[in-house]
Amino acid sequence: MDFRWDIVWSSFPYLLVGARATLVLTTVSVSAGIVLGTVLALMRLSRSRPLSAVAAAYIDVFRGTPLLAQILFVFYGLPQVLGFPLSSLAAGLLALSLNSAAYVAEIVRSGIQSVEKGQIEAAQSTGMTHGQIMRYIVLPQAFRRIIPPIGNEFIAMLKDSSLVSVIAMEDLMRRGQLLGSRTFRYFEVLLAVTVMYLVLTRAVSYLVGWVERRVRVAA
Repeated sequence: MDFRWDIVWSSFPYLLVGARATLVLTTVSVSAGIVLGTVLALMRLSRSRPLSAVAAAYIDVFRGTPLLAQILFVFYGLPQVLGFPLSSLAAGLLALSLNSAAYVAEIVRSGIQSVEKGQIEAAQSTGMTHGQIMRYIVLPQAFRRIIPPIGNEFIAMLKDSSLVSVIAMEDLMRRGQLLGSRTFRYFEVLLAVTVMYLVLTRAVSYLVGWVERRVRVAA
């Protein structure tokens, strides 16, 4: 088979649009996952059994089922309940955010539990409320410690977001599929897609490492 470098180079401008969509999708999903995941982590650690049970059930469902099934359920199944269809973007964002929240919840929970109990007891002895302890003592330390696993979650979501291509959202993977079907040069096009995913993941890894070093210095 003759390999055509010109196909690889000419693919990049078209694929860059999809790469931007992938980055936006991943960033928004993980950001929403951090917010919801933090709430779930606090519920999971709550002394209220119903709250803890609800959070545990949520985490088990989304960690124990395939992301692809979740995406298809949100895109095809949820509109039957809502009574109106969801766009590919809305369904993709919702499914990825809900999935990310389950993983972030466990990361945040581990971070909270890693804070020494002595600090909490010392804060209690000064008369601080539970909310003040979580806000000023526990969560700041926990979030510094969970930066590396949150970075790993971002990288994993960056790659897993390619699954939204099955609902016709034009992310990086979907654009690669479309371009391959037009040019019939799948090898070259998918090679370009692979290189772009590799560049994105390496860039995120570098950024996470930089943030981790800055936080360590600030601490």
